[in-house]
Amino acid sequence: MRDAILVINTGSSSIKFAVYDRHAANELTRVSRGHLSEIGGQAAFSATIADTDQENQVKQAGLAIANHAQALQYILEWLTANTRELNLLAVGHRVVHGGSRFTRATRVDAAVIAELKALIPLAPLHQPHALHSIEVLMAQRPQLPQVACFDTAFHASMPWQEQCFALPRDYEQQGIRRYGFHGLSYEYIASVLPGYLGDRADGKVVIAHLGHGVSMCALKNRQSMATTMSFTPLDGLPMGKRSGAIDPAIVLYLLARGMSTDEVSDLLHHRSGLLGLSGISDDMQTLLASSQPEAAEAVAYFCYRVSRELGSLAAALAGLDALIFTGGIGEHAVEVRKRICDAAAWLGVAIDAAANRDNALDISANDSQVAVWVIPTDEEHVIAQHTLTMIHNC
Repeated sequence: MRDAILVINTGSSSIKFAVYDRHAANELTRVSRGHLSEIGGQAAFSATIADTDQENQVKQAGLAIANHAQALQYILEWLTANTRELNLLAVGHRVVHGGSRFTRATRVDAAVIAELKALIPLAPLHQPHALHSIEVLMAQRPQLPQVACFDTAFHASMPWQEQCFALPRDYEQQGIRRYGFHGLSYEYIASVLPGYLGDRADGKVVIAHLGHGVSMCALKNRQSMATTMSFTPLDGLPMGKRSGAIDPAIVLYLLARGMSTDEVSDLLHHRSGLLGLSGISDDMQTLLASSQPEAAEAVAYFCYRVSRELGSLAAALAGLDALIFTGGIGEHAVEVRKRICDAAAWLGVAIDAAANRDNALDISANDSQVAVWVIPTDEEHVIAQHTLTMIHNC
């Protein structure tokens, strides 16, 4: 039998999964990865299985999967049928919010679930779905350990002035503080930086995680020093559909004008960002390809805000040694990277146009004072490693 770790990342209507084989010295190799989408409708399933020398891809559409419980059962049955002699040791879950208490991966039981449910208002788009999957698997496989890995945990190293708001101190005691998110992505990039940057890996580094969700993080000694998201994943930079930072008085104004809290939440979470600015799409590649002036304005606004935050994070670090792009936009949007780097020339950033155009890993110009790299992230591997470590320590 092959010992393995299953990684689950649950969304509102989808589940992503990955399976890692455990080898000697607790090394992990991914052997399968998949995605089940449109849960509750005509679901679609896709997956890859690593063979000895290639990956075989499977696609199925039009599946009648009504809910997440059926989706998880389908995934488990598919893995049993299609991966040889699989012995699942544990399941690791991406959980967006760990609050003040959960600053490292945690074995989940009923008491932990109850504490994490109290954080649902802080991450309403993510938290309830992840917790539901954990509860479903606890019911389906009660002997299988479940481990929660938190997007907030990596930022526990931030100094106090980055973690607090200028509110009366008793609010901080109630948990109203800056947490930061995308920590599993930042943790992965931090772990591989020496292989790309050498001695500069422990210097002053800014990582731009630019995807449908967007944030940036300033690192020193490969630890989080500052980040753009704060109390919830709504803050910071404009995203696909989320507004990012706005004057909080706008919310008060809208409420006073008669909007309900649900309507304001829907506006800020689902109808703003690139979609709201352009009125066209929340997809960066679609906007870059569009001839509509609103699309161009949305792209320009996005690049401007990222450039402005880059300056802020460089100030927090008192300098900049390296800039790392990751996430869907960061890894694939050539024009976005160009604009951000051109605007950062004052920081000593310069990129090689051909390397950037070719989506090379190292896109630094020869005379750039700042190393500029494009590094694909791998949150799943971080979750698998934490999960394996946790079950060994328990």
